[in-house]
Amino acid sequence: MDRDGGCLCGATRYKVSGDPLRVLYCHCDDCKKQTGSPYSIVASFEKEQVTFRNIERLKTHETVGDSGNQVKRIFCGQCGSPVYSKVKALKDVILIKAGSFDDMSWLSPSAELYTKDKVRCATIDSSIDSFIAARK
Repeated sequence: MDRDGGCLCGATRYKVSGDPLRVLYCHCDDCKKQTGSPYSIVASFEKEQVTFRNIERLKTHETVGDSGNQVKRIFCGQCGSPVYSKVKALKDVILIKAGSFDDMSWLSPSAELYTKDKVRCATIDSSIDSFIAARK
């Protein structure tokens, strides 16, 4: 099955084909900073499964992970949306940021990474009020 996604402003789009290798929660401090959230959800795909359009708008920020390996975080240079990451140790894998999919309801993470950095608010208390949409 093909799935589409892209950045918030629509300047960059992508299509993934087939199922992801894995879907993961990442609690590392860099993912939290990049997403502005208590964790990031990523879906990993072989690079052959992913086709990008309008990549000239994408920018890259490089960091070094705990392993000492380079991590490239790719985002839209126009709207700032995180789109995907590349880890040097996984040279043929693209880690698509789940929030960039047009529909992410099909995703089902199977594992968590960097739980040593997990924050308490990363688990949502099911007893609190829950709203389908914000009031206008």
